[in-house]
Amino acid sequence: MTYVDFMSVLHKSTKRDYLARVNEYPKAEAAKKAKKWGYDYWDGDRRICYGGYRYIPRRWQKVSDRMAKHYGIKPGERILDIGCGKGYLLYDFTLSVPGVQVFGLDISNYAIEHAKEEIRPCLQVGNATELPYDDGFFDLVISLNTLHNLFCYDLDKALREMERVGRKHKYLCVESYRTEEEKANLLYWQVTCESFYTPKEWEWWFRHCGYSGDYSFIYFE
Repeated sequence: MTYVDFMSVLHKSTKRDYLARVNEYPKAEAAKKAKKWGYDYWDGDRRICYGGYRYIPRRWQKVSDRMAKHYGIKPGERILDIGCGKGYLLYDFTLSVPGVQVFGLDISNYAIEHAKEEIRPCLQVGNATELPYDDGFFDLVISLNTLHNLFCYDLDKALREMERVGRKHKYLCVESYRTEEEKANLLYWQVTCESFYTPKEWEWWFRHCGYSGDYSFIYFE
């Protein structure tokens, strides 16, 4: 396992008012709505979650370009995104590496129905704990800001599944905290997180589940 940061370039570009997040909308109500993974989560009130999750040209290509270069992705190779949402990263992967084969899986029917039209046929509804793919089917398996939404017993299954379907490269990014301040900010901001772990605890989970891929964390500073 190697720590490789592909995500800070996007995460740090968003300004967050943590106190407003908990004071301007009932937190418990926001979480209840968000965990349905429907309109409210993606395109509803910004005080609940994304507040309109739309494609911004080339935004995700900052990530796909770096991943493609780092892992040496070639046309014809297969990439899986677990928790793909509306598929924006996968679409930008097709720009970074024309001819690459992309596959996406997400628990949200709404996200798949409203995914980027060009790659919607490559996406499907499913659960990270039971991936509908053969062993070693993918050249690169990624999961960004998804696995921390699982309870520990499902996290165990998902990590083992991610390892199972990946033939070569694997990369995941999850939320974490290093200080009490970052822990409080994470609790203020999140609406779907179920696994709250420090970096050392996450690394323990990776070893426990036999995950051999790369990883990084995002922090709410």
